[in-house]
Amino acid sequence: MTYTQLDFAPSRRTFMVGAGGLMAAATFLGRPALAQAKELTIISNIANAPQREVLQRLASEFEKASGTKVVINNMDHEAHKTAIRSYLVVGAPDLCFWFSGNRMKAFVKRDLFDDISDLFEREKYKDVLGASAGAVTVDGKQYGLPLGGLLWGLFYRKDVFAENGWKAPATFDDLLSLSEKAKSAGMIPVSMGTKEMWPAAGWFDHMNLRINGLEKHMALMDGTMAYTDPALTPVFEKWEQLIKADCFTPNHTSSGWEQAAAALAQKKAAMMDLAGFVKYGFPADQQDQIAFAPFPEIVPGIARSEDFALNSIHVPKNAKNKGGAREFLAYLYQPENLAAYLAPEGAVPPRSDCPPSKDPLVNAAVESLKTVKGTAQYYDRDTDPDMAQEGLKSFQEFMVKPERRDQILARLEATRKRVFKS
Repeated sequence: MTYTQLDFAPSRRTFMVGAGGLMAAATFLGRPALAQAKELTIISNIANAPQREVLQRLASEFEKASGTKVVINNMDHEAHKTAIRSYLVVGAPDLCFWFSGNRMKAFVKRDLFDDISDLFEREKYKDVLGASAGAVTVDGKQYGLPLGGLLWGLFYRKDVFAENGWKAPATFDDLLSLSEKAKSAGMIPVSMGTKEMWPAAGWFDHMNLRINGLEKHMALMDGTMAYTDPALTPVFEKWEQLIKADCFTPNHTSSGWEQAAAALAQKKAAMMDLAGFVKYGFPADQQDQIAFAPFPEIVPGIARSEDFALNSIHVPKNAKNKGGAREFLAYLYQPENLAAYLAPEGAVPPRSDCPPSKDPLVNAAVESLKTVKGTAQYYDRDTDPDMAQEGLKSFQEFMVKPERRDQILARLEATRKRVFKS
C-alpha cells in the first residue's frame, strides 16, 4: 500500500498490519489474494492525522486480502477543492473524497461521478442509512457513500439546566419562555458568534425546515423557489421575534463560534445552536456536562428534518478500476471499520448499526437521527457557492437589522435569478 502526502513535500510510507486485520479482510472479501495484482488509486483530503492512519490501515488490510495495490494520495483540504474540478475530467482516481448534497450533485449533473446504486442494493445500505441516504441520491440513484457528519441542534449544560429546573425547549413557545428565564438568571439565552457569518445561516436553515419542511427548503437551495415567496414570510417573522426578544448575544458580529461556545461553557449563556464541535469550547473535564436537543418544533405536523452536514466518498465516472473501488467501499463501510475511521474526528456515523462511540454527543446524535424524516446539509453546502456567499452575508445582516428584511430578501432574490438564471 502506498501513501503519498501531496500537501507539501511528497513522502512515501508502507504500512503493515497484523494477521488479525488480514484475516478479517480476507473473510469479508470471501476469496484468497489474487495472483494478478491490480491497482486502486484514492485521492483523499483528510486533515486529521489519526484518521489518515486508520484509512491507511484499512487500505493495507484490503490490499493484502485482495492482491490489489492501494495507492493513497492525500491533498491539502482547501487545495483539493480546486484540484477535483480538473482530475475528475482528466486523470481521475478510482475513489475520491468530497461532500454530499448539492456539492455532489454539481458533479453528478456533469456526469463525473459513477452511479453506485448497484452497491447500495447489494449491501442493503438504505436499511441502515435511513434519511442519510438522501444526501447521496439524485433522481433515485446513489452516487457515493456518506461518511461522517455533523448534526446541528441545540446544546446546553446539564448542570445549569438541572440547577434551574429547566427543560430543553420542545416548541417555539418553549424557546421564548426559556429565553425569558435565562435572562432573569442573568444569562444570554442563545450564545451566538457570527463573525464568520455562517452560524446565522444555521438559524435560517432550522427556522425554514421547521416552518416549511424539507421539500420547500431544498427547492430554495436548488434555486427553484424565490426568496420573495410568501412561504418565507413566517420564517423571518418568527426569527425577528427572537431577535427583538433579545434572545441572542449582543454584538455577535464581533465574535466567532469559539467565543460563543466559551460563553456557554462559562455559564454565561444558556443554549447554542451548533454541532458537536461545540465541545472544543469547553475544558476537557467539563465536556461531560454538554447535552444535545433537536431544534424546537415551530409548525405542528411538519416532519422533523435536520441539517446533517456529511462528507462523502465517490467513484469518479472516469475511474479505471470501478469494480475494485466498489469492493474497497464495501470493506471501508463495514460498521466496525467506518466507526474506527470516524472516531478520531468525532464525526457522527450515518449508518445506524455502527458500534457506540466513546463520545456521548456522537451517540446522542445517532439516536436523534433515527427519528428524522430527512436531512439537509448546511446552507453554504446545499446551494450554489455564489448564492451561499450572498446568503451568509444577508442572514448576518438580518440579525443586526431585521427592519431591513424586505431589502435583504429582494437582494437575495436578485442573486438567485442571476445565479440560477431564472
